[in-house]
Amino acid sequence: MAVPKICGIETEYGVALRGAADPNPVLASSFLINGYVEQRRIGWDFDDETPGRDARGYARDGAQPPEIETHLVNAVLTNGARYYVDHAHPEYSTPECANALELVMADKAGERVLARSMTAARHLLPAGQEIVVYKNNSDGKGNSYGCHENYLVDRTAPFAVLVRNLIPWFVTRQVFTGAGKVGRENGADPVDFQISQRADFFEEEVGLETTLKRPIVNTRDEPHADPQKYRRLHVIVGDANLCEVATFLKVGTTAIVLAMIEDGFVDKDLTILGPVPAMRAVSHDPTCRALVELADGGRCTAIELQWEFLRLARKYADDVGLEQCGGDALGGQVLDRWEATLSALERDPALLDGQLDWVTKQQLLRAYAARDDLHWDDPKLSLLDLQYHDVRPERSLYERLVRAGKIERLVTESEVIAAMADPPATTRAYFRGTCLRRWPDSVVAANWDSLILDVGSDPLRRIPMMEPTRGTKEHVEKLFAECALPADLIARLAS
Repeated sequence: MAVPKICGIETEYGVALRGAADPNPVLASSFLINGYVEQRRIGWDFDDETPGRDARGYARDGAQPPEIETHLVNAVLTNGARYYVDHAHPEYSTPECANALELVMADKAGERVLARSMTAARHLLPAGQEIVVYKNNSDGKGNSYGCHENYLVDRTAPFAVLVRNLIPWFVTRQVFTGAGKVGRENGADPVDFQISQRADFFEEEVGLETTLKRPIVNTRDEPHADPQKYRRLHVIVGDANLCEVATFLKVGTTAIVLAMIEDGFVDKDLTILGPVPAMRAVSHDPTCRALVELADGGRCTAIELQWEFLRLARKYADDVGLEQCGGDALGGQVLDRWEATLSALERDPALLDGQLDWVTKQQLLRAYAARDDLHWDDPKLSLLDLQYHDVRPERSLYERLVRAGKIERLVTESEVIAAMADPPATTRAYFRGTCLRRWPDSVVAANWDSLILDVGSDPLRRIPMMEPTRGTKEHVEKLFAECALPADLIARLAS
């Protein structure tokens, strides 16, 4: 049976150090995080990190799972998020969220954290240098960096069944999750403008790696929860979105599809032949009319296949309900928005200007191209593409559209600012974040499923948090109110 779809997003931000003779992205990323957490940095506990464990029980010969870099800057924030240097990028991992709208807020809070980090890092840099951060997925020079989603999944759901149903899902959901990009990369066929930032970089259907031979379905088996009960589906195929509607759809629809798969509700074979080239074909056609070949001999567009998933999701909501997907009310909002989006894409994608990133960017660049008589291969359009993703509010073209009232928002700015410091109330992130806020000098380290406290006497005390749905505000608010010191908390938890 489907388990609650606790979810999160990890975003690797593009980073540039300007004004330096020998720019070092690792050093620049460190400046950002050290500047933001200068007063008190709680370290990350690496004890439970196992990125090389493969859900299939094996890895192909020569596979290179991600390395754990324990020597780089790594911090936990009071909102329950992880903020650290991942290879050559600053990465912000949201706290665990219980639904898509919570995650929209947490993801947007991450953008504000990066913006504030740029300001904070200035006093760490020599005169004339500046760090600039972009929420995108490629540098235009053949390098791509990820925006990964995570979803809690029932361990008993056969991984092969997940793979079979998720590949057509991931190939086709690009039509509303794509962030848009001028041109092609990684040896793909020439194209003026495409839907996805990442589609050109996927080379396998299934695999463990995330930086080489990127697979449509990633097999990392690192649940960060009770491994007897849960998987954590690690999704590497998505783009980093700025539009809140796109993030809401990306997470909300995927949560419902996963619940359907867990409950054996997908009763139709939607297998796509050649899913890797199909990823590019869908991305390279902003009219959304490209056809993909199905295993049953048919052909359909990405939108037509999405209608099949939506039909199943409507039936699933009626027969089973959406309690495990953030609740029936919010799940209903996801279904309605999903249907409206597919209808608009069929009529004219431009109708979704201000809701989906790729449409919004395409409309913006078309206007610039028409005004200045630019062709799609003009470098000015590539620069404007990059500027759309600039995290600095005063430089970002996306933020300029927000200020002009042309972008639909789902959360208020005051909610986003609060989410920079406050954890979600509905997951174990509340327990983690509250401990950090109340006793910052006593928290030695933390990770997703445990927290280590110094109570003033040996030994240090590790508090396990293997159940992501426990430790919520409802569960522990009264407990925190009754504990003045960390030692009080340990005593109460032991009693």
